[in-house]
Amino acid sequence: MAPEGHEKDGQPHYAVQGVELMELMKQQALNFGTRVVSDDIERVDFSGPPHTLYPASGEPVQAHTVIIATGARANYLGLPSEELYKNKGVSACAVCDGALPVYRSKPLAVVGGGDSAVEEATYLANLKGADKIYLLVRRDQMRASKVMQDRAINHPNIEILWNTVVEEVLGDEKLVNGLRLKDTVDGSTRELKVGGMFVAIGHTPNTSFLDGAVEMNNEGYIQWTKAFRTNTSVNGVFAAGDVADDYYRQAITSAGTGCMAALDAERFLVEHEETTGTSEARPSLT
Repeated sequence: MAPEGHEKDGQPHYAVQGVELMELMKQQALNFGTRVVSDDIERVDFSGPPHTLYPASGEPVQAHTVIIATGARANYLGLPSEELYKNKGVSACAVCDGALPVYRSKPLAVVGGGDSAVEEATYLANLKGADKIYLLVRRDQMRASKVMQDRAINHPNIEILWNTVVEEVLGDEKLVNGLRLKDTVDGSTRELKVGGMFVAIGHTPNTSFLDGAVEMNNEGYIQWTKAFRTNTSVNGVFAAGDVADDYYRQAITSAGTGCMAALDAERFLVEHEETTGTSEARPSLT
């Protein structure tokens, strides 16, 4: 049920945010006896079984199965003003945030020149009541595919600003109200009035601590080794969420693969209970 006060036109008007979804699922796990240890894993040793995890504090932890769900972080421009206005008009996910009231019916900017940037700009431009969407491309051409480029160029609500980079995010300390842009050809600057900026210059998976312990692609995302399974290249090690997903990157898809990884890990333990000694630990199903 929607919390009290979250109604519109007589209907529930409430959206569960990703962080809230995570907390609710954590509470569900705690309700069933899950032990939660809040610490950072600095390195791993997957030469087992059992596998060994080395936390930043405390003793090493050994486990017959491991689920890696460390996610991926959005790449930002690195501007101090950008950091100041995160969640106040600066976002790295149009699908997540674009429909929020803070962005509604305002001119918006998308930074990037790849397929993801065009997808973000197109999504925003197609929202009901959308204003002008500016696509800021640092060169005189995009990295996006021809099909995606045509989509942006021909969209009536999208204006492409070539040879343009963001020099500063402007605002009133509460919300973004503009950008200071720099021309990469002649070095001139100008201000652009917008109500928000979406950065679409890629993501970096949080896999450096693994130090190559499992198979990854060229961008560092963990590779699943079985179709429709969360298995990694190491027996007993599974991956879920954005750490293994460079395509969807949504909270709900991460939750789905988290469920898949839990089932895969459970079935692995059942299949290997003679060697892992987990049969005594498993509760009876009768």
